[in-house]
Amino acid sequence: MWQALADTARFNEAAGLPKHAIEEVTEPDGSMRFIGRARKAIFELEWEEVPVEWVDQDWFRHLRVFNKGPIATICATLRLESDDQGGSIGHYLLEASPANLLGRFILATGFFPAAKKTFTKLAYFARDWAAGERETVFEPPPPSLPRGARDRAATLVERIEATQNGHGLARRLASWLMAAQEFDLMRIRPLVLAERWGENDRHVIECCLQAVREGMLELRWDLLCPRCRGAKFTATSLDRIPQGAHCTSCNIEYDRDFAENVELTFHPAPTVREVIDGEFCLFGPMTTPHVKVQVTVEGGESREIEARIRPGDYRLRTLEIGGEQMLSYGGNNLPRVTADGGNVTVVDGDEPGKISFVNHEARRRTFIVESREWVNDALIAHHVTTMQSFRDLFGEDVLRPGDEVGISQIALLFTDLRNSTEFYERVGDAPAYHLVREHFALLAGICRRHNGAVVKTIGDAVMGAFADPADAIRAAIDIQAEIKDFNAQSGAEPIVVKAGVHAGPCISVTLNERLDYFGGTVNLASRLQGQSQGDDIVVSRQLAADPAVAAVLADYELESNTSEIRGFNEVVTFYRLIPEALNANRVKVS
Repeated sequence: MWQALADTARFNEAAGLPKHAIEEVTEPDGSMRFIGRARKAIFELEWEEVPVEWVDQDWFRHLRVFNKGPIATICATLRLESDDQGGSIGHYLLEASPANLLGRFILATGFFPAAKKTFTKLAYFARDWAAGERETVFEPPPPSLPRGARDRAATLVERIEATQNGHGLARRLASWLMAAQEFDLMRIRPLVLAERWGENDRHVIECCLQAVREGMLELRWDLLCPRCRGAKFTATSLDRIPQGAHCTSCNIEYDRDFAENVELTFHPAPTVREVIDGEFCLFGPMTTPHVKVQVTVEGGESREIEARIRPGDYRLRTLEIGGEQMLSYGGNNLPRVTADGGNVTVVDGDEPGKISFVNHEARRRTFIVESREWVNDALIAHHVTTMQSFRDLFGEDVLRPGDEVGISQIALLFTDLRNSTEFYERVGDAPAYHLVREHFALLAGICRRHNGAVVKTIGDAVMGAFADPADAIRAAIDIQAEIKDFNAQSGAEPIVVKAGVHAGPCISVTLNERLDYFGGTVNLASRLQGQSQGDDIVVSRQLAADPAVAAVLADYELESNTSEIRGFNEVVTFYRLIPEALNANRVKVS
């Protein structure tokens, strides 16, 4: 029950509370304040996140102090106790105070009955889950999925399972991505997923890696703080992980260690499930499950807490910047922990089952007792980079020195002018250059209209990028249609555009102060444009098989072709949308 009800982030999401942004403010004395901001109905809310207090498996207390909105304070307290039948009884107390007359009216009418109804339902979900009657604790509302996401995911499942890395898990992964709470998808941790599913660790890791390759997931490297284990720096390649980072939450500097605190996590590709940034709860017992005790003691005071702590290795420190002490606890009396002058000292305690905290400083201190075993559920860089599946799939892209790598599923559109040299000779350099610049502007507008962007121009060629493959196809179709209007309106020598479209993983780098893409996907997309004869669109076979793309192409006649393409060992199969089909469809639509 503790694992479910103390999971404040998932609990808040299931309760329908909005995501919020957090601003971290450094005080003159080096301490940190956390300011939350969100919108609820018509109200703009702003509050200070007071550090949550808890004792693992027993109780927590979460207080928010508002400086904007109708409510002044909200405090939630959970306390669990054993019953006579081997189960547990939970006492959940919600307290709130008004900031003004409107807040008083809200609290006097429907606020508490609505909260009780929602929280009671969630408590019953937790009870049924603890009893093994539910697969997941909470039931989030059905997510709003991108257009064609389910069909696309079904196709990706087949592609993943066609490899040696699927292990029969791809369908389960796709179904989970479609239904899971957003909090679970913000940092997908394969070892945690393997434990939850009761599957082999390697199988789940390999399935996730192949899912990145096919475009179902994206890969991220997190540089974890050694104290709070929060991801304080995230990158898409090992090359981008810095030598160290600063954790504003703990107010410490720390170094990178591939064998300790560089973790590989995953995130849904936006074409499958879009996950919006934000927090459901910054602090909470299950957000940092390695923290077994976290309590606040005012300046000059002491506090004694009952706690059940298993034998093991622990670190004792304060949330605020300062010293720390290591403790190997053998199961005897819990210690007495003292904060004084920025230092933390530990001596033996007097009573079994009770831990004492003494604050000799003038300001309040939040004491923390954390287990040193937290890294066990992190897929660290040293682990994954020694796996053959990782080296087979991403070795050259990620591990090559100097590469800036981002693995993602991006649709790329390349265009160029047919016989441009002759065009310049016939029209003249200045008029031709003017027409080419105008055609660049036209293409940029079309790409923008279809949720894409022009990455760069190369001579007379254009490279566009799209998150949704179907958007890339729609843009290409509109380009060929609107170039005809462009030619008619210019009254000059007509230009003929060649176009090629392909999608797949790319290397993402910063080049000339802009985001650019390199790799096999880019090369093939460019080569496909070279197969275009003008006024047509060449589409890769892989892209044409995407369900959303296939729906767009259903109204068009496709001409199948194969060709040996420079840089690729195997013969490449592709499709051409011939000019006659494009023109006929345009007339039919109009």
